[in-house]
Amino acid sequence: MSVYRLAMRLGVLVGIGAALPVMAQTWSWNLPSHVPEPRVPADNPMSTAKVELGRWLFFDTRLSADGSRSCASCHHPDRAFTDGRARSEGMAGQLTHRNAPSLANSAWNATYNWAAPAIVSLERQMEIPLFGDDPIEMGVNDNNRAQILQRLRDDPLYLPLFRQAFPDQAAPLNMASIIKAISAFQRTLVSVDSRYDRYLQGKQALSAAEQRGMTLFFGERAECHHCHGSFNFNDQVVHAGSRVVETPFHNTGLYNIDAAGGFPFPNRGLYESTAKPEDMGAFRAPGLRNVAVTGPYMHDGSIASLEAVIDFYSEGGRVIRSGPDQGDGRLNPHKSGLIARIGLSDEEKEDLLAFLKSLTDETLLNDPRFSDPWKHKH
Repeated sequence: MSVYRLAMRLGVLVGIGAALPVMAQTWSWNLPSHVPEPRVPADNPMSTAKVELGRWLFFDTRLSADGSRSCASCHHPDRAFTDGRARSEGMAGQLTHRNAPSLANSAWNATYNWAAPAIVSLERQMEIPLFGDDPIEMGVNDNNRAQILQRLRDDPLYLPLFRQAFPDQAAPLNMASIIKAISAFQRTLVSVDSRYDRYLQGKQALSAAEQRGMTLFFGERAECHHCHGSFNFNDQVVHAGSRVVETPFHNTGLYNIDAAGGFPFPNRGLYESTAKPEDMGAFRAPGLRNVAVTGPYMHDGSIASLEAVIDFYSEGGRVIRSGPDQGDGRLNPHKSGLIARIGLSDEEKEDLLAFLKSLTDETLLNDPRFSDPWKHKH
C-alpha cells in the first residue's frame, strides 16, 4: 500500500487544520512491474499534503475569474478526466479550440496539449487554462489575481493546507504554489488497473475477442502499436529513468481542405508552432487508456464514436464530402507513412474494439481519492 493510501486510511488528511504527521510528507508510488515511476520535477516534489491541497483546488470554482469554472469542469473523474464534449466550454460560453484530453497518466507525458512541443511539464501546462485568453478558460489575469487569491485566503480551510504542503514558505498561498499543488494532484491520477493490466499480471484472463484484438493491435496487420505501443498506449513517454525522450507528432489524414494538405485554422497542429509545411496537421498521439469513455475523439472531437475511429484508421484517413472542410484526408500529402488503408473486416473491427474496451480502468473512474472533496465537506 502506498503511503498516501495509508495516510488516507488513517484519516491523517481529514482533520483540516491539524498538523500532518511526518509520514504524510513523504510519497511512495504504488505501480505494477510493467509501469515505471514517472519523472517528478525537482522543484515540486510529491507529498500527501500537497496532493490533498491540489485536490481541493482542482475542484474549486473560485479559482476562475467569475467563480463559474474549475479544472474539473473540463476534466470529469468518471470520464477519465475528460468532459464528453467535442470542445470544452470556458468562461462566458467560449469554446476551446480543441478537445479536452484525459489527465489519466499525464504524469508520464513528454509534452502536453495536442501539439505544443515547448510545454513539457504539468506545471507549465497549467498556466494555459489559468491565464490563457484565446479562449478564456479560467480567466486569471493581472487585474483579478489578487481578488482570486483573497477568496482562497478567506476560506479557513486553505491556509493550514498551504502551510502543510509548503512548510518552507512564509506566505505559501500564492499562484505559483497553486499551480504546483494542482500539478502534484494530477500526477496521482494513475490508471494501471484495467483488465488488460490485470491480464499482464496474471490476475485476469482476456476473452477470445479481446485476445484477437490485442494481436491485431500489436501486430503488423493493424499497426496500432507504432503510435500507441508504450505502457501508456502513446509514443511520447518520459519516466524517472528516461535518458532519451522522443516527441513525435503525426498527421493521420483527418483533413485535406485545400487538396494540398490543409487543416482548418486554428487547429493546424505542430504547424502552429513551427510554420513548417510538413508539420501541417501533425498532433500528439494520445494515450488510449480508458479510451472507451473519453469520446468524442481526435484533437477537435470531430469523430463521435470509437467504432468510427476504427473505421477511420481502417480506411487510412477521412473523406469529407461537403461543407467548408470538404476534402480527402486519405490523400493528404503530409499524412504519416504509418497511416495507410488497412481494410479491416467487420470481425476484426469488433475484436479491436473489444481489446480497446479492456483498457478501461474502473478503479480510476470510481476512486474516492479523485472525487470532489467539496461535496463531502459538510
